[in-house]
Amino acid sequence: MLTTRVTALAAAASIVIAALTAPVAMAQSTDTAASTPKQVQKAQRKTARKAIRTKKNAELKTLEKNGYQPGSNQNNYPQNVQDAEKKAATAKAASGQ
Repeated sequence: MLTTRVTALAAAASIVIAALTAPVAMAQSTDTAASTPKQVQKAQRKTARKAIRTKKNAELKTLEKNGYQPGSNQNNYPQNVQDAEKKAATAKAASGQ
């Protein structure tokens, strides 16, 4: 008789536990669906950052090719960048782009 009561109590306890954890599992599945747009936004921001970085590096490379040296003495900083920009613009105009 004691075994029957223990078995019935164990069965009832497992049913209660299953009933309590089911809403949590459902809530987790809806959270994953809700986080998908966040993941998409994160991927879009990452792509935008990469594009900006690529553009910036290309501009820097163009300036360096036209005489700007970022690691050198920066006593006349704005002027040496402007000179490299003018030189780059002249070269671009001469090539017809």
